[in-house]
Order: sequence, then structure tokens, then C-alpha cells
Amino acid sequence: MVTYGPFPKPRPEQLASEREEMERVAAAGFNALRVYEMPSVEFLDTAAECGLWVFAGLCWEYGFDFVTQRGRVSAAKLQLDTALSAVGGHRALAGVFVANEIPGDMVRWMGVMKVRAVLEDLISLGRMLRPELLFAYSNFPTTEYLEPNNADFTAMNVYLEQREEFIAYLPRLHNVAGDRPVLLSEVGYDSERNGVEAQAEVLGWSVRESLLQGMAGVTLYAWSDWWLSGGKVVTDWSFGLNDRSGVGKMALNVVTDELRAVSSPEAALTEHEWPMFSVIVCTYNGANRMDACLSALFKMGYPNYEVIVVDDGSTDHLVDVVRGYPEVKLVSLNHGGLSVARNRGAVAAEGEFLAYTDDDCQPDAAWLFWLADAFIKNGWHVCGGPNLPPLPEDANDVDEAVVASAPGAPSHVLLTDQNAEHLPGCNIAVRKVVFDQVGGFRSDYRVAGDDVDFCWRIQDAGYQLGFCGAAFVWHRRRTSLWRYFKQQLGYGKAEALLMRDHPEKFSRGGGARWSGIVYTGGALSVGRGDVIYHGAMGTAGYQQISTVMQPQRPLPVGFDGAVAKGKLALTQVLQPLVRRWARKWYGRKWQANLTYTNGMGEEDFLLIDHLVRVNEYEARWWSEGEGVSRFDVLELFSQDDWEILSDDSNWDLARGESRLLIASEQHAKGIMILTRIEMRESSKGCLPRGVVVLLEGAGLQRSL
Repeated sequence: MVTYGPFPKPRPEQLASEREEMERVAAAGFNALRVYEMPSVEFLDTAAECGLWVFAGLCWEYGFDFVTQRGRVSAAKLQLDTALSAVGGHRALAGVFVANEIPGDMVRWMGVMKVRAVLEDLISLGRMLRPELLFAYSNFPTTEYLEPNNADFTAMNVYLEQREEFIAYLPRLHNVAGDRPVLLSEVGYDSERNGVEAQAEVLGWSVRESLLQGMAGVTLYAWSDWWLSGGKVVTDWSFGLNDRSGVGKMALNVVTDELRAVSSPEAALTEHEWPMFSVIVCTYNGANRMDACLSALFKMGYPNYEVIVVDDGSTDHLVDVVRGYPEVKLVSLNHGGLSVARNRGAVAAEGEFLAYTDDDCQPDAAWLFWLADAFIKNGWHVCGGPNLPPLPEDANDVDEAVVASAPGAPSHVLLTDQNAEHLPGCNIAVRKVVFDQVGGFRSDYRVAGDDVDFCWRIQDAGYQLGFCGAAFVWHRRRTSLWRYFKQQLGYGKAEALLMRDHPEKFSRGGGARWSGIVYTGGALSVGRGDVIYHGAMGTAGYQQISTVMQPQRPLPVGFDGAVAKGKLALTQVLQPLVRRWARKWYGRKWQANLTYTNGMGEEDFLLIDHLVRVNEYEARWWSEGEGVSRFDVLELFSQDDWEILSDDSNWDLARGESRLLIASEQHAKGIMILTRIEMRESSKGCLPRGVVVLLEGAGLQRSL
């Protein structure tokens, strides 16, 4: 895609006509135009005749305070309604950007949540008027946190002039987007300041690297140097592929060559000798799901792979389904559980890499291409990608839509944009030599939890888990609430086993203690209580959110009625209760003997005199009269390399990522003092390792 206009009027005679310009756009290899206003029917007719889609822009006063001056929003809604009504259902109109780069300082001034709510209202209105169109907000890194939850895709304007920085940022956008595709809605380079050769080079690798990082598309800014900005003719910037007289620059030829050479993102992955993958699908009574899975697997264009189906003692007609695919290597077992089946599949595998998915999944056609590319480029030992719920096949199946948005779905957990802490078993690939060295999956895990245990043991062995946002599989989740809660019961049982094998990974309350961010499908938009790093005086170029979990994926359009919302609310209440009950019930045999250290063993505390460890976060003690006070503790900790925080509203002291908060309660008119210390590691929500509190008599001696 390329941005087109807005152009000054009248059109100079030396320039080609609009039809001729659009023909040149199509001939250069572009398939869509991005315009910054709502187009006329005549414009759309011309675009359609030239084979071009059009993404329109709603041009309204979003650079002003539209939260307190609601008339601006009302005018924008009226404009959207009028424009969409005028063009009707025109076949050339593909989508609408409801705004473009709302200034970061104005977002802070108006309030992030309020601004996001306005964007979501505009998207909802547009979708009601034209449900077949795509709607999004054209964001930029300064307000990365402003993603609307109901957008159809994530659109980001990215101007990075260094190739390494550009490559490093794009994987993050997969995670910012959640389940949604990512479109680079502007990428450009100024030839006025940097020269036409440099512009050609930067735009050339921008197109190629965007495809190599799995972006859904890239938009070059701009078609021509001849354009308007803020109502004025631009004369000091030259971002166009064509100069002001309409002559193509060097960049136009370079970009045209890139676009002609690459018909799809995976087509850019041509420089490798592709290693062999063994795709392993383990199933138990999955005949009704297996045909769709195998059909997708054999539509992949990867040149070097085999498919292994492990039948874990099924009693349905699974074998008949598999026989319809003679290329499949079928392994039949007595029913022994998921881990046993996965290990047996590895024994039968001939590939260098083992790629696991489930019978209710349909891998993308380029799944193995992206996995192979990630392994080769990054040297990872294990790699995986997202698993995305497709729309229900039955338009009346509300339950399946609710389950897809309900908590507790299989999810990846990331330490960085490309380094994982956990990858779900429905989309995970591992080098066979590493699989053998760690001993595969543990047979105790018959239904679930095997992938969590496997990932933790992989990391304990010193191996790396990678994440590739483009390597996705469609994962059709449970189709009824009853099956969903039954699944959550099984997950709770698996967590009980994990607590037995990995007690250090769980809090005393039973929840898993992840070091990374849990991705649950929704776009990474700000919510109440989230912390945004705006930088000094709000000037940071890349302002990001501090969170431990992304928002839950929203209900899909068309399945978001009152009944669905009510059922979703029910799952949000009951799901943690079901999991907690299962953890306690199935783990009752061994949990009484477990010690939950949470990064700090009980032996790290010397509980002398009246010191009591309340939980994994807090210690407290009583003292009489002139005993230990808050100031005594502050002084002693500050002498032990703890930094005094002068402008932090939540914590008193810091050392590395660890934080301390200290308070003294006055009881019995000051005769008794209750001193509390709250200790956390900010990134993990647990006790910092190595904090030892010593009490001798009524005085605190030292801290280590």
C-alpha cells in the first residue's frame, strides 16, 4: 500500500491525470491506496478500475481536546455517517482509519482511557454502518498503549532509519496486537535531507524486512512529493516515490522490484535450505476434528516435512479418517495419556525438528516456514507462536465464541518480545536432540500441564525458548460451556502436579508465578491501574505499558450480544474457582508437605523474638515502648546498599528490582508498636531473594 495525497488544488497541468497516476501505482506493484480523508464515489470508481483497494481516513479535530468539547466527537460521527452513506457499499473501499497519530501530550491531557473510549465509539459506529469494512486507529509508538480493543487490526506508523532498530521493533508489534494482524500504516524516508540513494535503500529494506517479520502489510509514505499538510503546500520535505514534477525517483524502481519479487510474506523466506520437520498430532477420540487438522497440514507449502498422527487408544472412527490421508504415518497405542503419546511420536519422527500441534488446530499455510526461519536466524532450541481462535462455524453458536474469549485458554508467556517462558503444546517445536536430552514429556501429565513442565525443564537445562508471532495456528476451542469447565478442571488437576514438581514456581495461594507477561489475546491497550512510561515530561519516543498480563480477547463481532456478555462474565467468576478447587483436591496428598519459597526459602528468615512472616510478601513484629520503629528499619536497610526512593509513591527502598515498603502502627496509645515490612520483586510479585531480618531482643540488628 502507498499513501496518496492529500494533494494541492488545482492539479498542475504537467502532472498526469488521476487515472493515469493510479495506473502507475498499480503498475509499481501496489494493491491499495491510503488516503487521509473520506473519498468520493468518483475516486473509488477510478481506484476500482485500476485494481486498487482504498483505505480511507476520517479527518476530524482529533488534535484538540475532544473529551471536554464533545461537539468535536459528534461532528466526527456525523462526518463518518455521511461519508459512508454517500459511497454506499462501494467495492473499492476496504477500510477506514478513524484517526491518525493523536499527539501524546494531548492524550495525557485528556486521559488515556477517555481517548481510547472515543476511538472505540467511532469504530463501533463505523462497523454498525458498514460491517463489511475494516476499522482501525493509525497509531504510532509514542502512544503504543492507545490500541482500541475493538479494532480489526493494529496499524502502526513506524519511522526508524536504522535497519537493526527497525528489525528489533517489529516483533513487538505482534505482541502489541494480540490476536490481530499488524499493518505498518506508514513507513517513509525523506530524500530532501538524506538523498535519493539513501531513500531508495531504506525503503527497499523496509518493504523486505516488514514481510520477513510477518507483518500483514506495509504502507509507504508517500506516492508523491507534491502534497498538502495542515492545509499548506509542503516544500521542505520530500518523502515521495515521485518528485514534484511527477518523475519517479530511484526509490520507486527499488520498491517496485521488491514488490514484484515477493507475492506473499513467506515467499520472502527463500535464502535457507529448509530442515526437515516432523509434525506430530496426538489425539484421543478426535475423529470429528482430525480431518480439518490434516487438511490444513497438507496445504502447507513447506518443502520438507512429514506428518505423524499418534492414536492414543481412540474408540471412535479416527483410523478411518486418517486412512484418507495416505501420506500420514499412523502410530497406534493403548490409552496412556497425552505425554506418552507425544513421546511415542518423537520416537517415530525422522525430522531434525519436532513440531507439535493438536487435533483441534489448523496450522497456517506458512507455519513451518516461519518456525524454520526463526530457528535458523536465532539459534533457538525451542520455538512456537500464537494459537488463535477462529470464528464459530455456526453463526448461532454463542458458547464457542464465549469460550474463545474466556480466561484460562492455552497461552504463551513471554520474557521479551522474542524470548518465551512458556509455549503451549498446540504450537511448539523443538530440536529433536534437545528433546532427547531433557527426556521429553513426563508421563504423569496425561491430559494437560505437560507443556508447562517441559518448558520449565528446558529452561532449567540452560536452553532457550523463542517466540515467532507469524508462526500461528488456528485453535478451535471448546464448543460448550460444560466442556470448557471440564477442561478447566483438568487444567487445575495438572497444576496440582506442577505444584508437586515445581513448588518454587507457585505462590502460597496456588497461582503460577510467571516471570514474563501472559498473553491472552487482547491488544496491549491501557487499562485501569496500568503504568505507562511516558519519559521525562512525557517526551519518550516509545512509551510503553508495564503489565503482567494482556487484556482478555474481546468477544468477536456478531457474537457480542447481551447473552454472550452474561455468559462471559460467568466464566470470569467461576473459572478461577474451578481451577483452585481442582488444584487443592488433586494435590491434597502432597501439598501439606510443600514449602512455597517463591524465590526465597523459609530458611532465609530468622524468626527471632516477635517477628512473624505473615505471607510471602510481608513480615511484621511487635515491640514495646522505644522498640523498633520505621526509622530504625529505614536506616539499617539504607546502610546495606538499599537506595532511598525520594519520589516513589508506592515504595520506600529499592535494590535492583526489589522493593520495600515499611510502616509502623501505633497501638495502645503508643505503648506497643507494630512494624510492617512489605517486600516484593517488582517484575515477579514475590519476595526478593536474600533479604534477612534479624531481631535480637527488642532491637533490629542488621539486614543482609
